[in-house]
Amino acid sequence: MNDLSPLDVSSATPLVPDEGVANLSRRRFLGVASGALVLAVALPHRRALAQAEGAGAIAPKPGTRVPAFLELRPDGSVKLLSAFIEGGQGINTAMAQIVGEELDVDPARFEVECAPPGPDYALVNGLRMTGGSFSTRSSYAAMRRLGATAREMLIRAAAGRLKVQDGELSTEDGKVVHAASGRSLSYGELAGEALLLQPKEEVPLRDPATFRYIRKPVARLDVRDKSTGKAVYAIDQKVDGMLYAAVTHAPVFGTEPEALDNEAEVKAMPGVHSVHRLPSAVAVAADSWWRARQAVEALKVRWSEPPKDGLDAMSSSFSSESLLATLKGAKEKGLPSETEGDADAAFAKAAKVIEAEYDAPYLAHAQLEPPSSIARFNPDGTLDLWVPNQMPELFQAVAAKTAGLSPEQVKIHSPLLGGFFGRHFMYGPSNPFPQAIVLAKATGKPVKVLWSREEEFLNDAVRPLSFSRFRAALDASGQPTAIEVKTVGEGPIARWFGAIFKNPVDSSAVEGIVEKPYAIPNRKMEFLKIAHPVNIAFWRSVGHSMNDFFYESFFDEIAEAGGKDPFELRLALLKDKPRHLNLLKAAAELSGGWKRGPYDAEGGKRARGVAMASPFGSETATIAEVSIAGGEAKVHQLWIAIDPGSIVNPAIVKAQVESAAALGLSSALFEQVVYKNGERQAKNYDAYKILSRDHMPEVHVTIIESGEPMGGIGEPGLPGVPPAVANALAALSGQRVRSLPMANTKLSGA
Repeated sequence: MNDLSPLDVSSATPLVPDEGVANLSRRRFLGVASGALVLAVALPHRRALAQAEGAGAIAPKPGTRVPAFLELRPDGSVKLLSAFIEGGQGINTAMAQIVGEELDVDPARFEVECAPPGPDYALVNGLRMTGGSFSTRSSYAAMRRLGATAREMLIRAAAGRLKVQDGELSTEDGKVVHAASGRSLSYGELAGEALLLQPKEEVPLRDPATFRYIRKPVARLDVRDKSTGKAVYAIDQKVDGMLYAAVTHAPVFGTEPEALDNEAEVKAMPGVHSVHRLPSAVAVAADSWWRARQAVEALKVRWSEPPKDGLDAMSSSFSSESLLATLKGAKEKGLPSETEGDADAAFAKAAKVIEAEYDAPYLAHAQLEPPSSIARFNPDGTLDLWVPNQMPELFQAVAAKTAGLSPEQVKIHSPLLGGFFGRHFMYGPSNPFPQAIVLAKATGKPVKVLWSREEEFLNDAVRPLSFSRFRAALDASGQPTAIEVKTVGEGPIARWFGAIFKNPVDSSAVEGIVEKPYAIPNRKMEFLKIAHPVNIAFWRSVGHSMNDFFYESFFDEIAEAGGKDPFELRLALLKDKPRHLNLLKAAAELSGGWKRGPYDAEGGKRARGVAMASPFGSETATIAEVSIAGGEAKVHQLWIAIDPGSIVNPAIVKAQVESAAALGLSSALFEQVVYKNGERQAKNYDAYKILSRDHMPEVHVTIIESGEPMGGIGEPGLPGVPPAVANALAALSGQRVRSLPMANTKLSGA
């Protein structure tokens, strides 16, 4: 047996070290074909590079924090090295549209790949990551400039070749054209000469009124490969001579394997190469994954004993129920997260005061592709790592530390993601790649670690369980004069990005509760941190995923207490917020006009609920239509108006809103990770219920482009769905669901 001592991959390891991502690597990662033109948009204080094999570097105008690389090859092919990782959100297509618009190349002709690690890619607040609905909005301006700069250099190169003035030339889908003489040159023919030119400090951008690709429903670049099975995910990848490893994790998070009672038997099983202890896990390496899994499941492991109680580590008495009781019972005063006006005075003279408590459970990512990684040590001492991730530079740094190498010795391969929205950040023991590295080092062979579905459900980092207590003051006319909220729990930003974001109030714990647009004059919000012993994570729309449910549901309680229609009260409190007001009206118009109900419809009574959300720079208004059958909610239709400011691809926007709505509904109706006696109860989809086709409603989407700064798309469609459904159920039945998932509440008919 190989006893592999624990490495520094614990849940306490921050996502970003104190020195920041910019110091993780200074290596140049561009390998270009002979004669290729390569442009990079650089970080501040660095200059974009234009280089070719055998030619000196030329320094063009410095860019903004938007790293990207464009290759124009002599054969006419176009390749874009993207700072972002494709995981079904359509970012590769969006990048091709933006660059193609200014470069004057049809996006369909682009090949887009994820760029390798390097400091030039840290475009999101000084970091490189694919997440937070940041990708398109953070790179839009620089990618346009990149395409325009390349086009201008190609025109100058063509002018020299054709001996004409720049102004006599135009471009047309990968060609520079001299209309007067009928001559043209392909971009590939010009790449070598263009390469030698100094990029201009300023280049003209296309008038948006003439866009051909941006704001158009351009077909996804990855559809054909995904439809024909050619797309390669991490689970599909293989390297020569590799072993397969299966893993069994400790049933109680943080406990360790102390003894293996039948190790000799397992070693003798067919195809088994070796048996290993890992931090909080055991593994078997074999010549096939099935044999490895059979062997690791046959191991008789004695695990160390967890603490009996407490929250400093996972205890044998820990449960979701006990943690919620702890959050509810916390009496300490929290830190101010939003303060406006004088809430105490407003409550003192209120005609009516209402209170309510809301909670939401732990949630798994429950991705379709179980996580896997391949590690291979090479004869020259370098390491190749194939790893699903959302932050290549960070994974490179952690991999280097795990392997005892420098970051320059680690080559990261970032495949398509078969699961997304927070699952592939760095969560210590919830990532399989450190296991692959230590097993490859121990065996002397490349090793692919693939977690079974059960191991993924056991060891996935989860959305935090959360609790908030609300109070509202109303005047004699039923208008809200003050709102007070105390949120208790923990958010993932402080857990994983605490080295960068120093604010004592974790924004990911209170977003969706603070900075709401409604004109309630007195607001007093606070946050009390109580750390979880659970490995917590980002989850699609993060804090908004539960907090908008809390706030927007309580808003309807305010309306009810004041004798107001909740839609009309929202209109009244948004009268000075034209963007939100227009969006709310657009959602109502999309639904055929606001009507709360109950009202008669096919199959019985139905009702509608409304909710608003402001996630990730975008705004949404959602209306849900529901009925009740057999004590359960049935959602028939969702109408969602989204204002992301401006867009790149309306088809992708619509698809992302629809998928977010599906996940939002799944979390509202069914999903929950339950702990008892320190152990997770659900090990597969049979116990972790998700939305089925039978429960999927019709989703109608309208896109409003207000012209405000571009917001996110991947997550904003989710947060409005749970409260809209809860508000509709309250309108229909009079029951107010304040605890998710709704399946835990037996609903009565209208």
